[in-house]
Amino acid sequence: MRRWRRGAYSSPFALFPTMGALHDGHLSLVRQARDSALLAVSIFVNPLQFGPAEDLAAYPRDLDRDLGLLEPLGVDVVFAPDPADFTPAGRRTTVHVAGLTDRLEGASRPGHFDGVTTIVAKLFNVVRPDTAYFSRKDYQQLLVMKAMVRDLDVPVRLVECDVVRDHGGLALSSRNANLSPAQRGQALALPAALSAAVASWDGDADTARARLVAALATAPGIELDYAEIADPDTLEPLYGQRSGPAQALIAARVGATRLIDNAHLRAVGPMAGT
Repeated sequence: MRRWRRGAYSSPFALFPTMGALHDGHLSLVRQARDSALLAVSIFVNPLQFGPAEDLAAYPRDLDRDLGLLEPLGVDVVFAPDPADFTPAGRRTTVHVAGLTDRLEGASRPGHFDGVTTIVAKLFNVVRPDTAYFSRKDYQQLLVMKAMVRDLDVPVRLVECDVVRDHGGLALSSRNANLSPAQRGQALALPAALSAAVASWDGDADTARARLVAALATAPGIELDYAEIADPDTLEPLYGQRSGPAQALIAARVGATRLIDNAHLRAVGPMAGT
């Protein structure tokens, strides 16, 4: 990978990091990234971001399928390192972003973000991209990546990409493949609750949170993990009336499959036009 990068050094170069099991959401981002630069797609099922109660072995893997999907899109290089080489035994270094990783996904999945930041930092070091593409679907992860890049002066520009959804509004995710047809129908309660939150948002964080919780707590087949109205930059929970923007974030299980989603709540009142 480093030899290839040295040969392409003078060209703008983008990285799209993935864990494989590619779907239309990934491919949409690949097309977006491919428009402006040479593009590397990394495929690595990161063992460091899986907790002890999470089944790493069950995560879908089909490298040949993924390569077949990427080939017609003109990807310049696919980097798919061997886990034994990329996460060797005896490693001692972890990249930790304090604060942002303590709540929401960080609270539900202790150590998850340390695994993500450590491997993404390593990808940046090996691949040396000028830009890297991340979806807003994993909103907390996006903020963590921004903090890591800023705090460590990593010379990579992060590009935020919109959430890609299916025709029913469900955010595309590799984990959706684990849903039965009936469970997929139940999972539509997540984007429906977020859409309702956006439509009814009047700046009252307490009411918005209560509505989210009520909608998902009573939805058939949904086991709610969290529903939060948070500051869009810090993810600190918001309370009471707010004139500035907010972020609605939810996580829930549908059967054995854990799904996350989020939506932006625009500023209301004096800040709405800024």
